Amino acid sequence: MGVAGVLAVASALSGCAGGPTYGTDKTAFEQLTDDLGQSVSLGGKNDEAKRNLKYNPRPALVVAKGDAANLPPPQQSLANRETNPNWVESPEETRQRLRDEAAANEKDPGYRSPLLAGKGQAGQMTESEKWEAFRKAKQDAETVDVSARRRSLVEPPAEFRSTDAANLSDVGEPELQKEKRRRKEAADAKKSSDWWKLF
Repeated sequence: MGVAGVLAVASALSGCAGGPTYGTDKTAFEQLTDDLGQSVSLGGKNDEAKRNLKYNPRPALVVAKGDAANLPPPQQSLANRETNPNWVESPEETRQRLRDEAAANEKDPGYRSPLLAGKGQAGQMTESEKWEAFRKAKQDAETVDVSARRRSLVEPPAEFRSTDAANLSDVGEPELQKEKRRRKEAADAKKSSDWWKLF
């Protein structure tokens, strides 16, 4: 069993021994062993060359002289709530805003916080209210015109997907007529072709 294993490994390695070199002047097996040896070794091949390597200093920064006053100001960042009024409020910010509003109107008896929208315990909806809201949402979803609804921004708007009824009823030229017309055009082109004028 041991001799058969050694022969199998030797035959496998002999296939790599005379193979292509891929421009490295080494066979694939030699290159593999060198790469594995370098990845395992602690030091590199050319430590002396690395020590004698000289680095050039970086060039100085290019600075506009005299025109610094004429440079346009940097663009205001739109990625914050203070400069962009259309910035979406995060759930944490909404919760904090509603809590601050409830604390400010704590002594007002007519104030009803949106946090306590339900009639159940601690502002939660009761089970029957949840089912009623579910049924209403399902009914609203079934009555919505599907052609006007976009599921993602990749879909084109509804006005691009609509067409006239006349365009929908037009089925175009029948395939048999197309085939006859194409054959007639090809035959006419073959009769009138002046292929000798190309030379």
